[in-house]
Amino acid sequence: MKQNDLIKSLRTLTIGIFSALLLFVLAAYGDEKASPDDVMERVKAAALYLQDKGEAGLEDFNDPDSGWAFKDTYVWVLDCKNGTDAAHPFKPKLVGMALMGLRDTTGKLFFAEMCDGVKQPGGDWIEYQWPKVGEDTPSRKLTYVLDVPGQPYEVAAGIYDEDIPLEQLKSMIRK
Repeated sequence: MKQNDLIKSLRTLTIGIFSALLLFVLAAYGDEKASPDDVMERVKAAALYLQDKGEAGLEDFNDPDSGWAFKDTYVWVLDCKNGTDAAHPFKPKLVGMALMGLRDTTGKLFFAEMCDGVKQPGGDWIEYQWPKVGEDTPSRKLTYVLDVPGQPYEVAAGIYDEDIPLEQLKSMIRK
């Protein structure tokens, strides 16, 4: 094989590998929506992670590249005892902020409702209006919240959906 043919073959192979990797990355991080099952699974994993790591694990939840941001959602950490967010990957200004009096556009005290929801066996799903990341207009958000045993934290993640009945999500907890 001539040197020019070898270079052309390697170039074609490199372009093919790069294209395949690009397609894989786009598929993995594209418009894939998290399902309620995805959210519940990731929140439960986050609770176990923080149960083990404690305060030292909070920094991971502040990092959007740590794996706690997934599909079109993310896990964040609440501190209901102090009425604050303890970690948030996309809104760091919320960390440490007093949120118990925070209302959505309908007037709902949703943070306080989340803190009540974590007292339920298996956690709870909460419905409220909140803007999607990068948007200003609120949309219907459904958030699953769960207590972290042995730690002063609670974990949450949500989905934006206009159609799923809240009672359907709550029934998933009882299964």
